[in-house]
Amino acid sequence: MNEVIIGVDLGGTQMRVGVFNRDLHLLDRLAEPTRAHEGQESVIGRLLDLIERAIPTGGDSIVLGIGVSAPGPINPRTGTIISPPNLPGWRRVALRQIVEDRLGYTTHLGNDANVAALAEATRGAAHGYKYVIYLTVSTGIGSGIIDDGHLVIGSNGLGAEAGHTILVVNGRISTLEKEAAGPAIASKAVAQIKAGKPSRIRDLVNGDLSQVTAKTVGQAAAEGDSLAQELIRQAGFMVGLGIVSLMHLFNPQIIVVGGGVSKTGDLLFEPMREAVRQYTIDPAYCENVPIVPAALGDNVALIGAAALVATHGGSRL
Repeated sequence: MNEVIIGVDLGGTQMRVGVFNRDLHLLDRLAEPTRAHEGQESVIGRLLDLIERAIPTGGDSIVLGIGVSAPGPINPRTGTIISPPNLPGWRRVALRQIVEDRLGYTTHLGNDANVAALAEATRGAAHGYKYVIYLTVSTGIGSGIIDDGHLVIGSNGLGAEAGHTILVVNGRISTLEKEAAGPAIASKAVAQIKAGKPSRIRDLVNGDLSQVTAKTVGQAAAEGDSLAQELIRQAGFMVGLGIVSLMHLFNPQIIVVGGGVSKTGDLLFEPMREAVRQYTIDPAYCENVPIVPAALGDNVALIGAAALVATHGGSRL
């Protein structure tokens, strides 16, 4: 018999379904636009149809389960999507029950950042480790934490949100995400250019500063722009301070950082590592803890969804 796992990535822009073997190797994949503006019922109906089309037909395949990655907040214990910002109109949707009722397979539901941590621990940069912290630095800052082979989610599945760590910056209350995620990098770039700082960033958007994104800043940094490079370094140092707190709280074996901003490479990672070396209370917390780029790219949520099945909902790595 051919045993397969179905992994589902429900995003605000695209929904994808992958067929995996027991070792989480991707065998087949289907995708279509989410069209979130059409509303909850339409999206769920098309998602179920897509999953059904992906399931192998014939008597020689056994589906071991379905894992679904979805934007948070989520309660994986009840299988409920609570109120994702990029799926308007969704409020306390019992998606796990809906999938199980329609398709008849045991289903697990997970926050997209949490399942990305599972993916990196089972198939990616943290393979072989049982104490893992994963951060994604992109439009926001998401995180997933694995402790002794168990995904840390908290009492209602709302835990491990490191991006919302509270910071005090220049006397105001802020968060790690508001200071170091992609939109923060872009807004700081625009503010400094408007204040008179010369930068290649302006040329890259043909003078329209409303079009500046973190990707623009990253491109300028790669081309040697000093302002862009400094903004990426500042973000890296800030993320590094967040990592220091996580190291003190969870004492991980490895830190994995993914997301679009991480593609700026050493410009982001070196200040991160410097913050860790400078501010951990003792070298024992960090001296043998690598801080590495994520390895799985755009398929991380899809692989992580399948990993929910392989790890029994993240309870056994």
